[in-house]
Amino acid sequence: MVELSVAGERLYAQGFAGDTFNTIWHFARNAPTGWQAAYLTALGTDRMSEEMLGFFAASGIATDAVRRIPNGSPGLYMIHLTNGERSFSYWREMAAAKQLAADEAHLETVFAGGDAVYFSGITLAILPEADRARLIDHLGRAKAEGKLVAFDPNVRPRLWPDMATARAAVEAAAKVSTLCLPSFDDERATFGDGSPSDTAARYHGLGVGEVVVKDGGGEALASWDGGQEPVPCIAPAAIVDTTGAGDSFNAAFLAARLGGADPLAATLEGHKLASRVVGGHGALVG
Repeated sequence: MVELSVAGERLYAQGFAGDTFNTIWHFARNAPTGWQAAYLTALGTDRMSEEMLGFFAASGIATDAVRRIPNGSPGLYMIHLTNGERSFSYWREMAAAKQLAADEAHLETVFAGGDAVYFSGITLAILPEADRARLIDHLGRAKAEGKLVAFDPNVRPRLWPDMATARAAVEAAAKVSTLCLPSFDDERATFGDGSPSDTAARYHGLGVGEVVVKDGGGEALASWDGGQEPVPCIAPAAIVDTTGAGDSFNAAFLAARLGGADPLAATLEGHKLASRVVGGHGALVG
């Protein structure tokens, strides 16, 4: 999406961001040797879409998986800050990204070429029901082929018609995932979990082998077959803007795991990057 982030009194800086894009952008900067980042989305043919594609490429992100939609355009969001905590206004009703899973042949090509896949609950929420089912089907095939399928539920109630639909989609997505990176606040509100351990147990029960439960600025709970352990957070030097903190955590965690780190070491890398990102404006902080 096009991002407008605070740059001063009544001033905003324009950039590009969005939950899964934030993760792939940070992953590209931290990717282990031999890994290439690529992004599946849909864009239009307008000037802003062209600028966005150029930004992807300049960030080291392959654009082969991007669908082009005639007369389409990106969505837009604005960040509002209060003492470093963010809220958002969105304009994405006509965003081309809603068509990212509409073409079966395109998905076949994209999934054939990747060794690991990352997606989020926002990815699912913006899709029409049939396209959501199509994407989940391809993710299930990827898991069956032994590929890493990583999922951040990232539940945003305003994107769903009702919470029953949201819960059903998250559970369906978890069943086709090998790794889950939920945030406890979302899980407590959506599923009524009483603790991060409850969240981890619920996802394990859905067939997820590895779960890391984030808890805002608190410790994260890493849980895997044979072990479970909290990993303390790293206090940031300053909190300027919390936008993208969880997305950057996911990126550093995935880069570390794909590079051979164990779950605890990878969780620590997630904390390290998130603590730096909250010290700058916007989601993409170098």
